[in-house]
Amino acid sequence: MSMAAIVMTTPGEPEVLAYQSVSRPDIQFPNQVLVQIKAASVNPIDTKLRRRGMLLQPGQPAILGCDGSGVVIACGSQVTRVRPGQAVYYCYGGLGGMTGSYAEYIVLPETALAPKPQRLDFVEAAALPLVGITAWEALYDRGQLQAGETVLIHAGAGGVGHVAIQLAKHRGAQVLTTVSSLEKGQFAQTLGADGVIYYRETDFAQAVQYQTQGKGVDLALDTVGGETFHQTPKAVRYYGRLVTLLQPPAQGSGWETARQRNLTIGYTLMLTPQTANLLEEQIRQTGILEQLAALVDQGHLSVKVARTYPLTEAVAAHRQLEQGGFMGKLVLTIS
Repeated sequence: MSMAAIVMTTPGEPEVLAYQSVSRPDIQFPNQVLVQIKAASVNPIDTKLRRRGMLLQPGQPAILGCDGSGVVIACGSQVTRVRPGQAVYYCYGGLGGMTGSYAEYIVLPETALAPKPQRLDFVEAAALPLVGITAWEALYDRGQLQAGETVLIHAGAGGVGHVAIQLAKHRGAQVLTTVSSLEKGQFAQTLGADGVIYYRETDFAQAVQYQTQGKGVDLALDTVGGETFHQTPKAVRYYGRLVTLLQPPAQGSGWETARQRNLTIGYTLMLTPQTANLLEEQIRQTGILEQLAALVDQGHLSVKVARTYPLTEAVAAHRQLEQGGFMGKLVLTIS
């Protein structure tokens, strides 16, 4: 049997993504599940893989897309956690040799699947897994955020940022966030942000010091990288914590400031369990998806979808993601 998919065979600009018919995957092992994909999220990691060819096998076709939502079609003989007809969401695959979600079907282990949040449709559910797990691990696991603490979240209207604001507020923290426009600032405030800093108009580190009476935040979440990373330690209190989602530049004043302030530096790369084949960590992340779903269904968490594209317009979705300027997530609709 065949299916439609977005396939790339060489790194490059968005135009290397080709809409074509490929063989539909089949269940090969008793713990696997066949899912008909309803929607797939478009994430920065997808554009990096497409542009640089990271993790891809040279000359081999690859289907991108690390997270999505859909309906279980068939289950292997040992599957017990899900059943045919069940609505699910997941973060799995899309990393070169691992077929991703820019397709009509995917086969994945049952341990990667969580029941779709009832309050979310398939498009909204597809937008949540990667950014939700990332925000959870960065704030709760790496950042050890506690009730009553103050956290700075960069790019609070972005994919990770808008989820992180809500998770931080749910934990009982005071939230400061950086944004680029009034519209994004208003959006961040609707999510619960206590203070909004317009980084294009003001020095965010100085603004944080002012809003914290010269103390600095307990925890900073860097979702931007580059020079933003090096400026962030000045906004964190002595003996505070800084968690980044990106590889910081080797050279820059941030390292010296972080050392002087005795900061704890943490990294969050939520795809590590897949790239390093760490099964226990993969199962733990599926548990995070279950907890995120509970927060959604209890009314404590929402996800913002900026725009949807049909699968045939994956090239346009990648162009939009690299251009930026939107709030929340971009999603491909599939079936």
